Amino acid sequence: MGAADQRYFDALRTAHFPPERNYLAAHITLFHQLPPSCVDELGRLFRRIAADTPPPAATLREVYSLGQGVAFRIESAELLAVRARIADHFAGMLTAQDRGTPRLHITVQNKVAAAEARALLAALARDFRPRPLAITGLAAHHYRGGPWEPAFARSFRTTRR
Repeated sequence: MGAADQRYFDALRTAHFPPERNYLAAHITLFHQLPPSCVDELGRLFRRIAADTPPPAATLREVYSLGQGVAFRIESAELLAVRARIADHFAGMLTAQDRGTPRLHITVQNKVAAAEARALLAALARDFRPRPLAITGLAAHHYRGGPWEPAFARSFRTTRR
């Protein structure tokens, strides 16, 4: 995300995500698990995509309930097209969870009591208006059973055609 959006969502996660579960900065998950043996290939693919793709247009569409948490829904046909390009490249290696099309979102709270989640949803929804969301690049992380370790990040080229 762009720096301002990153700060905003990181602050929400810090305030509302259970600290013992808050291992990552705010993010939009495109894939849950790619084969670790493909990390170098993924890095090369991300480099190509970032070089030939402008930042995808995206909109924060709504705040919604996860039952025991709260997330912001994202609409972005362009980001889904980038994801499809990655999925096509790794066809046959994707988990069942990653073979489907994701519901793009940013989770700001999870694994809390339902009443706590309802209260946060009401507070965030009160002043929410759909707005653009800056998408600036792609990143990959290694899951290490707790804190995630960054593998690499690539920024999209800075201009739209």
